[in-house]
Amino acid sequence: MSPKPPYQLQADCENCFGLCCVALPYAKSADFPINKDGGIPCRNLQADYRCKIHQNLREKGFKGCTVYECFGAGQKVSQVTYAGNDWRENPDTAKEMFEVFPIMQQLHEMLGYLHEALKREETQPIYKELQAALEQTAALTELNPESIISLNVPAHRAIVNELLKRTSELVRKDAVRKENTKRGSDYIGAKLKGADLKGASLRGALLIAADLRNADMRLADMIGADLRDADLSGADLRGSIFLTQVQVNSARGDRKTKLPEGLRSPAHWT
Repeated sequence: MSPKPPYQLQADCENCFGLCCVALPYAKSADFPINKDGGIPCRNLQADYRCKIHQNLREKGFKGCTVYECFGAGQKVSQVTYAGNDWRENPDTAKEMFEVFPIMQQLHEMLGYLHEALKREETQPIYKELQAALEQTAALTELNPESIISLNVPAHRAIVNELLKRTSELVRKDAVRKENTKRGSDYIGAKLKGADLKGASLRGALLIAADLRNADMRLADMIGADLRDADLSGADLRGSIFLTQVQVNSARGDRKTKLPEGLRSPAHWT
């Protein structure tokens, strides 16, 4: 069992300078009602860095905000990298801070996956490698802004991803079945009600608006799977690996949906 990490892997908006609401761009779509460029504050961001429509984001057309997670990068950049010096009071560092934030988000996302991998009993054969990768990634988050911006994130992600693939294989090895390893990755709108997807690799799968009601998805690898508007009503995802709260928030479900430990049913589920 891995120790409790010395960093936060969930957003703490109370200690963030609203970075996701400023640094990131978004386009008018089903997820957002307007366009916004990166580096421009969202029109809903208040002077205290809180969202004035936080309780009504979906109703106001900002569904995309409800399915975003910085994995704790917001408060790390705000309170550690920049030592509590916000971008409004220090406009000279604003552009740099907005560049650092998405890089930190990627590093924290990797930390989250590595931490989850270390908690699985099945990963004992590669525990030391996972621990080393986690410590190396954590060290990168402590660098100064200039060093963070110059990081070769794709190269580091490739190293981490190889370990995550090995983790997936160890977790799923006793559940993998031929019929669910040969399928393609495009399941947009697929009719998979009651499907046996136990131990399936759904890495990066497009499951947008898929019917997954009552599907058996235990021990499935869910890393990067797009679950937007997928119907998980009654589905069993217990023991699935690399499923995030963001993915759950983007899907539909009900009180019969079974989620892995640590994840919660979103308020919009029936």
